[in-house]
Formats: sequence, C-alpha cells, structure tokens
Amino acid sequence: MQSQFPTQPSYRGQREQFLAAATAAGATLTEYPHPLQGPFGESLSTDVAVLGDPSAKRLLIALSGTHGVEGFYGSGCQIKWLQDLGKRSLPADVAVVMIHLINPWGTAWLRRVNEDNIDLNRNHLNFERPLPDNQAYAALHEIYASSELLGPERDRADALLDAHIKERGWPAVMSIVEGGQHSHPDGLFFGGLAPSWSNRTLHQIIQKHVAHADVAMCFDLHTGAGEYGHPMLLTITEAAYPALDDAQAIYGPWLYTLHTGANTTSETGVAATATGYTSQALLNALPHVRLMPFVIECGTYPGAEVHRHLRDDHWLHLHGNPSDAVGRGIKLNLLEQFYPADSDWQAMVWLRTWQIWERGLSALSTLRA
Repeated sequence: MQSQFPTQPSYRGQREQFLAAATAAGATLTEYPHPLQGPFGESLSTDVAVLGDPSAKRLLIALSGTHGVEGFYGSGCQIKWLQDLGKRSLPADVAVVMIHLINPWGTAWLRRVNEDNIDLNRNHLNFERPLPDNQAYAALHEIYASSELLGPERDRADALLDAHIKERGWPAVMSIVEGGQHSHPDGLFFGGLAPSWSNRTLHQIIQKHVAHADVAMCFDLHTGAGEYGHPMLLTITEAAYPALDDAQAIYGPWLYTLHTGANTTSETGVAATATGYTSQALLNALPHVRLMPFVIECGTYPGAEVHRHLRDDHWLHLHGNPSDAVGRGIKLNLLEQFYPADSDWQAMVWLRTWQIWERGLSALSTLRA
C-alpha cells in the first residue's frame, strides 16, 4: 500500500532550501548525520551553517527543531535570514551560527518528540544524579495510554481528563503533565533515562562552534504556546545568569524572564515547572561564555486544542500507522497546530523573528565580554 504520509512541507524540502541558502550566503557547513531515516527512507541529519568568521568571539546562534514539528517555523526563518544576510557584511568579530533541525527525526515524522518519545526540553539533565520525580503524573498516565483513538476506552480517558480539570483546573493539571516525567516511556512529556541523540549532538555542536566565544546569544525557536500569531521573546532558566542584565537592556519590556521551578506558574503558556530545558543546558555547558539564552515562542491555537492533537499523535505512534489515511489526518492536524497554514500567521512570526535577530545582531558588537 502506498504511503499517505504528508509530503508538504517536508524535512527533505526544508533541508534542501537551508543548504542552498547557506551555500549562496557563503556559510561554512557541517553535517551531523542521524542514525535513523525519515518516513520516505530519506537520510536525516542536523546541519550547522556558520556565516562569517568561524573563530569570531561574538556569536548569534539560531536553533531550530528542538520540538521536531515546530521546526518548520524555525527552519523557514533561518532560510529567509540567510538569504538576507548573504547580501551584506557582518560586524567585525561577529558570526551567525545556524543549527538547523536539532531533532531531525521529529521534524521528518511530524512529531513534537524524538525517535524515543523524548521531549528534548525535558532531556537536558545530569543523568548521573537522581532524576526529577513527578509522582503526580502517575495518576494521569492512563489518560495517555488509551489503545483507541475513538471508542469506549478513549471516552473513559477523556472523562478522566475532564474530571481532573474540573477538580484542579486546567493550569494545575497541565503543570503536572507538561512538567515532564521520567517514569513512563510511553507517556506524554517523557524526559528520557539518558541523553538523547539530539542532546549529545547539540553538545558536540556547541563545543565545536560556540565554546571559543566570549559573548553569545542563542535563540531557541518554538511554536504552540501563547496567543495566536504573537511571537513571545523569553529567557527561560533556573535562576538569574551573569548576562541577564545585558539581555534585559537589549530587549527591554519585550523580554519575558522566566525562572523555572517546582511551584512556578506562568501566564505565557510555557511549562514553568519543567526541568531539562535547552536554555539551562547551554548555560551549564558554556560557563566561560557570556551567554544570553533566549526562546522565541510563537502562539498558535488554544492549549486544550493543541493538547488534544498531541494525544492523537501519541496514540498514532503507540498503536496506529503514521502512513495510512488515519495517520495522515492526524499528522496534518498536528502540523496545523504547530505551523498554521495561515499566510498572515507565517508572515507575522517571520517579521517579529527578523526584528529580534536584527536587534541582537546590532547589539553584539557593543556588549562587554
């Protein structure tokens, strides 16, 4: 039977456009091959493009695809900016580092998670220490373990979710679910039991391309949280960091500062209770770099709607077939949740991302090391 897996947009298409834009701009390219293949048997990799002097001491880093299906927004912006930057010169001692689709399997298969059902923003932990113990998740796990997409078992799971929401409220339930868990590999927001391929590869990349820097700002590109069409600029870490004052001075009231913690709440839609964020991992890995870790989070649909489609996709990869007609419908719905087809949405998030990057690029030369 012929695969009905969606073909547009595709990982392969995004990668081809990225490599073409990077080459035309004169960037230096490095490939990090992934061990698995995409839905059409295509090879997968994370690609790094460095525009400017690779030994420059001031770096702007753009990271796409941490949550695979969200990578179409990030990749598109990287491609457009490379096309723009290739027409002009960068400031002295400044380079731009593009990390393209750090979770290539997730992008190719239109999943938010990776090949091991791991949420990469719950995976950046010290696995030699005891892992966070989200005991409250166990009471909710059966909601996400239904073997039916439609039917009595799914109805019971829906009723259980509704009951928990009625008792505790949506924010409290989501703070448990989205906070991450390491006890149920077949559950939602699983953080893993060891560093994932993308985790290990990101550390290889930052040691090769970033560790020599004096000053750096990194933008981790996301979608799915917040108001529709509104890109939020955040800095998400466990505590204040040395360059936070610089970050706040550059972006002023545009910047939302979020310090995560067990009892933390946030009106942004971002999981404030989670641990294992990429932003914190970058700070931990680059103690000698004056680093500003940013997140650009582009709002799409209401949280309950996004969550429903995440559940459907979770069922698909546990019990269904991503390449049949049912799978195709689920994939197209999930793609819409994280990369709306609305051309105005796409234009707005690109414009705001470009503004953020341009302001950061202008500021890099003036920052103290």
